Amino acid sequence: MLDGVEQFAAGRNTVTEQYRAVAFSAFGGPEVLEVIERRVESPGEGQVRIAVRAAGVNPLDWKLRAGAVTFIPVEFPAVPGGEVAGVITALGPGVTRFTVGDEVLGGTTLGGYAEQVLAPADGLTAKPSGLAWDVAAGLPIAANTAAYALAELGLKAGETLVVDGAAGGVGTVAVQLAVQAGATVIGTAGEANHAYLRELGATPVSYGEGLADRLRQLAPHGIDAALDASGRGSLAALVTMAGGPQRVVTIADPAADQHGVRMIFGEPAGAAERIATVATLAAEGRLRLPIAGTYPLEEAAQAHRVSERGHLRGKLIIKP
Repeated sequence: MLDGVEQFAAGRNTVTEQYRAVAFSAFGGPEVLEVIERRVESPGEGQVRIAVRAAGVNPLDWKLRAGAVTFIPVEFPAVPGGEVAGVITALGPGVTRFTVGDEVLGGTTLGGYAEQVLAPADGLTAKPSGLAWDVAAGLPIAANTAAYALAELGLKAGETLVVDGAAGGVGTVAVQLAVQAGATVIGTAGEANHAYLRELGATPVSYGEGLADRLRQLAPHGIDAALDASGRGSLAALVTMAGGPQRVVTIADPAADQHGVRMIFGEPAGAAERIATVATLAAEGRLRLPIAGTYPLEEAAQAHRVSERGHLRGKLIIKP
């Protein structure tokens, strides 16, 4: 049995010897996901164990499941999920920032689709009391990636930014942070999300063929910077409108090198601080992150199918 600091009982967060998780034991389609039982482990150096209240679903999750990601080592059975919100149930050696019972949100390398997960303490931040669990779980990757991307672009007040894929998780956060920084934002999305983008403070435009011409109508003198959050082939148009690739970044298009564009990811260094800033804005009602759907562990495969189709508004969430 677990003892000492590893004991924590608060309703559904009681620590047990076993926990349920969604895993895959071979690469493939959504059907390879299954609910399994795993033994509870003690956190290692610099880690904490979290009783998961909610976990975010991201394109990286299904790309990893499909075998399309090579930079993250996979050991079967593998549990997807890179962001969670929950309650700390155990502290590993060297962890002094948190105590058992703290409510947190942040990133994990893998393992989020589960009732329990081990996570590095330095990637976590305290959950503001007014922040809903679903929103907290959907924020870490979107917040870290969007804030890091805008910093890399060097966006300034008065500049014009295009966010391609503006209605998704990263796009939604990036639009709002850019507007709050004083930038003019043009966001691409399907017509069903145009009113939503206007609510966020962006001027909407349809994506797809002819994008450069549509952008030129809105910004006849060009744009200052662009963030491609969709990976659907917009880089040539964005580079043209920005007058070169220097201030264009993508988080999703593997063809970035062909256009001289940097492909970036959420930087681990400083992630907790970036997440904390955005979480505070969300808790204060100054930033929105819609939840596109919630799924129990048993329906994780359906969450992946929905994520793969794209065109989401906000985030999908797994609820253990």
